[in-house]
Amino acid sequence: MAKAPKRAFVCNECGADYPRWQGQCSACHAWNTITEVRLAASPTVARNERLSGYAGNAGVAKVQKLSDISLEELPRFSTGFKEFDRVLGGGVVPGSAILIGGNPGAGKSTLLLQTLCKLAEQMKTLYVTGEESLQQVAMRAHRLGLPTANMNMLSETSIEQICLIAEEEQPKLMVIDSIQVMHMADIQSSPGSVAQVRETAAYLTRFAKTRGVAIVMVGHVTKDGSLAGRRCWSTALTARCYWTATLTPAFARCVAIKTVLAR
Repeated sequence: MAKAPKRAFVCNECGADYPRWQGQCSACHAWNTITEVRLAASPTVARNERLSGYAGNAGVAKVQKLSDISLEELPRFSTGFKEFDRVLGGGVVPGSAILIGGNPGAGKSTLLLQTLCKLAEQMKTLYVTGEESLQQVAMRAHRLGLPTANMNMLSETSIEQICLIAEEEQPKLMVIDSIQVMHMADIQSSPGSVAQVRETAAYLTRFAKTRGVAIVMVGHVTKDGSLAGRRCWSTALTARCYWTATLTPAFARCVAIKTVLAR
């Protein structure tokens, strides 16, 4: 007999969870923001073994002396845009998890599409679109005159399926556009909810660190200009950036709020 799904009560404002419903969130003090979320009874052993931990080391974790750890500089590769490299702290580090947030239409997807099309000529990349169709992305690339011969595209919103395909393709850089439309089968709530955003971001972060693939997640902002679900994002993210348009159409502003692996 199948086990009944577990229940949790999660605050839609900050992502705090509770064993039972209550009117006010004890973490952010917001009222009437706690909703019930149904979780799977238990994750599979294979999934736990495949994506356990954040350290990024294959196999069983072991204790090491700090003095024995190599001080060689982490390998990086350029995005092809000097200013974008500078914001990311000197380029992209394999295994890093990067979040880029901004208003719709600010140019996040265009920048990342340009970046991946350039890098596809020298390494394997994967652009995962969940909001636009493949035809819409292809039309934008054609309008921009981008090289598309080696560009790999995927239209999917299931995080588990995306990671399975990424394990087969083994890209060095993968873009998820956007995290708000992605979902996990174990989380019984709608895409874009606090529970879904928190778990999908954590899942992708673990995948990036354990597989050595750099993942860029696109996120949307709320009406007040802050990143949607900002309090539920994994602290294991290596970089968080805000992309905003300026009064001059030819320019945009990208600000690094967090850059762990900067030179």
